[in-house]
Amino acid sequence: MRWQDEAIVLGVRPHGEASTIVQLLTRSYGRHAGLVRGGQGARLRGVYQAGNLVNAVWSGRLAEHLGSFECELSRSYAAAVLDDPDRLAALVASTSVCEAAMPEREPHPACYEGLLVLLEALEGDHWAEVYVRWEMGLLAELGFGLDLTCCAGGGDNDQLGYVSPKSGRAVSLSAGAPYKERLLPLPGFLLGRGEGGTKEVSDGLALTGFFVERHLFHPHNKPLPKARQRLAERFPSVDDSASRLDGEQSTSESSR
Repeated sequence: MRWQDEAIVLGVRPHGEASTIVQLLTRSYGRHAGLVRGGQGARLRGVYQAGNLVNAVWSGRLAEHLGSFECELSRSYAAAVLDDPDRLAALVASTSVCEAAMPEREPHPACYEGLLVLLEALEGDHWAEVYVRWEMGLLAELGFGLDLTCCAGGGDNDQLGYVSPKSGRAVSLSAGAPYKERLLPLPGFLLGRGEGGTKEVSDGLALTGFFVERHLFHPHNKPLPKARQRLAERFPSVDDSASRLDGEQSTSESSR
């Protein structure tokens, strides 16, 4: 069997003395692994870097086999952000989350397109806000979308300011005031109010991180990837509510 597709490199690990196992997020075939012979060599190491866009050819005797990849580099997003630790942290965090959370060989074209948009945005001014939106989209595509359209408590929808950690629904400032210590802050840029900023990005990372861990990792007894934890540490929060809520989950100790 043989197929060809556009793909983004998610991760690489050594296999034997010279080869590697590469995880790609493809447009049409989802997250897909394959063997790259000679992948540890100097000629190919630059191609198989997390975040790189490649044209991939997979071949195997049977569809369920690991098979092998031959890839041609289309664009090196990793090289474009190597000199910026924050943007590089976002790139590595996004590919790590995808590699660990995406179901294997299950097509999710929207996830592929979303990651490609994020990689493009890393060269812009509001890349951190785009990253938060990207995790929101990933949750939605995998069946765990948050509802930020109206107040779960029947309050004024124009003053949405929190998210319920139980339901994933927005809560207004007035309705949530008595319970604000139990709620997650909802950054205004996710509702189209303002352009974000460091504090709102911090709140956004805490918000999406809480639900990404709960829905995509906790059921498999896994914490958030360390790369995702390091990204959040670059935007220290002034509100410890998400940390406190995470503390109620058995797997969260490794993420702090």
